[in-house]
Amino acid sequence: MNLDDFSDLIQRPDGGVRRDAEERRERLTVPPGALGRLDELGEWLSAAQQSVPVRAVEQPRLVLFAGDHGVAELGVSGRSAGGAYELVRAVLDGSSPAAVLARRFSVPTRIVDASLDCDPELLPESVVRHRVRRGSGRIDVEDAMTAEEAERAIRLGMAIADEEADSGTDLVVLGDLSVGGTTAAATLVAALCGTDASVVTGRGGAGIDDLAWMRKCAAIRDALCRARPVLGDQVELLATSGGADLAAMTGFLLQSAVRRMPVILDGVVSAACALVAQRAAFRAPDWWLAGQVSGEPAQSKALDRMALTPLLDHGVTVGEGSGALLALPLVQAAAALAAELPEREPEKSEDEDEVPEAEEASETEDAAAVDGA
Repeated sequence: MNLDDFSDLIQRPDGGVRRDAEERRERLTVPPGALGRLDELGEWLSAAQQSVPVRAVEQPRLVLFAGDHGVAELGVSGRSAGGAYELVRAVLDGSSPAAVLARRFSVPTRIVDASLDCDPELLPESVVRHRVRRGSGRIDVEDAMTAEEAERAIRLGMAIADEEADSGTDLVVLGDLSVGGTTAAATLVAALCGTDASVVTGRGGAGIDDLAWMRKCAAIRDALCRARPVLGDQVELLATSGGADLAAMTGFLLQSAVRRMPVILDGVVSAACALVAQRAAFRAPDWWLAGQVSGEPAQSKALDRMALTPLLDHGVTVGEGSGALLALPLVQAAAALAAELPEREPEKSEDEDEVPEAEEASETEDAAAVDGA
């Protein structure tokens, strides 16, 4: 598999349609600029949908890729190693922040087990049936998976994207359910941006103390030494330093862009996968929105590299798609305003203004002729 092939398959959202949307925006009753970034979002959606006016976002979907990372054994996460199962269970039970928000916004949720480290019998068949492997290797000392497994995971993400597009999903909120995933994500970002471990090391969604942060920084440093020699091959990079869940998200993002399906990114894990995808197809980021600022330095680094500006900055660090879900109503509001605000009445031209004057002069002459008679 060569991810560079996606470069020829992905086109940017329609520029002509976007110009038409911008011209329509100029004609609305609300002055240009008064709606701030909502104007930009509405025009972006128009271009993505190839529709003026923009259509409402009526079938969004929350898609969560789940996996455990062996590097969590080093105590680099606020959760115990192999604990991603508990995150999945909380979403299924409706007790996690993402589940509450998805329920509140009426967004159906799909969980894809790419590499959970638990018995498959503990979860529904619909969740575990796609599993590529059980857990991922400790990326500081070994590969996360084999190249063959990485290719399987990427193809899994592509298949999920096709299923969503074929089912009518018009926008995806993308998140992850992982333990140790932010360490793998930070490694990918540092490798692709050419930065040191300390620049990208954050404290994760669950939060860690200073000692755990130092362990995490050391793990990323060691993982970077293994990642840099394979930077020329995205599949090999994901196999060495990512994980099956991250590889699946990368495939999902690329195929979503092929299918012209917009995606809202959540935190550092989705941002890291997006950065890998951008390396393969430079037009792909035009199909994505950054939902929120997660507080992870690696996320900021990745979004800056892709020129994506987050929609929200509320200090939400819980992950699991929660921040991106909070951005969804903003996107839907932008679509509604762009579609439903009325246009101004067309102004009269100078020629139209001159006609009554000419008629008035003619009437005056006619009246004068009658008086003379």
